[in-house]
Amino acid sequence: MQRWFFLIFVGLTSPASAASIDQSLLQLDPEERARQVCILKGIDDIKRSKKLRHVDRVKTSILSRAKFDGTTVVANGGAIRADNHWYQLKFTCAVTNEQMKATSFSYEIGPEIPESKWEDLGLWK
Repeated sequence: MQRWFFLIFVGLTSPASAASIDQSLLQLDPEERARQVCILKGIDDIKRSKKLRHVDRVKTSILSRAKFDGTTVVANGGAIRADNHWYQLKFTCAVTNEQMKATSFSYEIGPEIPESKWEDLGLWK
């Protein structure tokens, strides 16, 4: 449950909302906080690149568990949802020492994940 509650705040943009986001992030353990800021950075960067349409979800550990070392999240088995399709995703994301902001996000979008595998991988439409 902890992994999902933060995503509720994604659409909030006012200064008061930013403070709420920061307070919510601080309640997470450092690894989960890093994952969440990387997810937000990834969605934003990939949307801006226009490599996929209607990007709205990133998952860090679908095919293999993401690794965290304090300032970097490396996900070689992640997934990204765009236009109701899931694709394999690899990324490396650097975060600040406090894990409150992602400072870089490099990624590689892989092949589409067949819908027949979604349930086994914890994916949805």
